[in-house]
Amino acid sequence: MAGRLRAPTGRYAGKTAEERQTERRRRFLDAALQLFGDTPGYRSTSVAALSEAAGLSTRQFYEEFRTLEDVLAALHLQVNDWAEEAALTARAAAEGLPLADRAAAIFRTYAANVTADPRRIRITFVEIIGVSGRLEEQRLARRARWVTLIRMEAEAAVARGEAAPRDYRLAAAAFIGSVNGLLHDWSAGWVDATLDEVVDELVRMLLGILRPAGWLPPASPGAEDAASS
Repeated sequence: MAGRLRAPTGRYAGKTAEERQTERRRRFLDAALQLFGDTPGYRSTSVAALSEAAGLSTRQFYEEFRTLEDVLAALHLQVNDWAEEAALTARAAAEGLPLADRAAAIFRTYAANVTADPRRIRITFVEIIGVSGRLEEQRLARRARWVTLIRMEAEAAVARGEAAPRDYRLAAAAFIGSVNGLLHDWSAGWVDATLDEVVDELVRMLLGILRPAGWLPPASPGAEDAASS
């Protein structure tokens, strides 16, 4: 199939063409979350099977997507958007808290969102791997967004005197790799721990990166004045 079929226009059953397209797309993605994220998985799902699970026709599929890879790409972005929105909301709510409390609040919310549905973890960490160069670029691009978020938090902590000043590019990338690996292994049953224990370990790792052994926070002007009096 060279490209998508043209979707019908005009109002039908009280809905505009755009509303009908949005609903169809949602139904295909909901069905893909079930089939790709559980059984039988992306590689064993056909267009016909996905369309049947969505309660739609294959013609309607090609009105929305060109290939199943397009569906997987859209679903991967959606799952990441859900997690990112949860993390940013927690970040805003934790503004003003001490570094350790803020990091714990953000990662607890992120982990709860990602692990609430095992299908999301499978989409993000399993099904998208090795599909194509295009999806690998997309996966790395979304991972880079998480790295940037960690770097921004680290730089903000440095500005507040809560973390050691340094270049956090490599450290943030290494930390995100640890987050992804540990959450995947935990969801697969390979880690004998509760989710809270997993999050606590990740927070300890992050604080260890931000506050290495031997680093001391800068003394406040008030503390220096008190010490000299």
